[in-house]
Amino acid sequence: MIGIGRQTDYAARIVLHLATLEEGARVTAREIAAKRLLPPAFVRRIISKLAETGILSTVRGSGGGVTLARPAREISLLDVVKAMEGGLVLNACVDDPKSCPLSAACPVNKAWCKATDTLAATLAKVRFDQLANDLEAGVTSNGYPEKLRRSLPTTPAGGRRSD
Repeated sequence: MIGIGRQTDYAARIVLHLATLEEGARVTAREIAAKRLLPPAFVRRIISKLAETGILSTVRGSGGGVTLARPAREISLLDVVKAMEGGLVLNACVDDPKSCPLSAACPVNKAWCKATDTLAATLAKVRFDQLANDLEAGVTSNGYPEKLRRSLPTTPAGGRRSD
């Protein structure tokens, strides 16, 4: 299966959470973890990585927290994928054509390149302000669309799972 890693999925959920807040609002990693049903240890690591790449900004100490480093309209899903995955390639020959001696004349390589470019262009068009608006359009009191809230697994105590 070709897919993004769990940390990339969580990173998108973290950025989405911050995009739903007022511009400049700061929240704690613990709050994000609780609101977006994410493991707190993962959230802290992901926040660090997103801060290193300029997507998030963090402030330590009293009154500190996490915020978007730039407006949500300037952050794409591609930005998050690149920050977490290191890039976007569907095959090694796309990233390094010299890795395969047949790349220059290979029609499969050309198809991989085209598919990678198409995916990158699609992800670049997906902006977090749009995603936040989509989420806001169907939210319930706990911050999740009703359909999603009903589908979340429950723990034996009746709470929602965080992983």
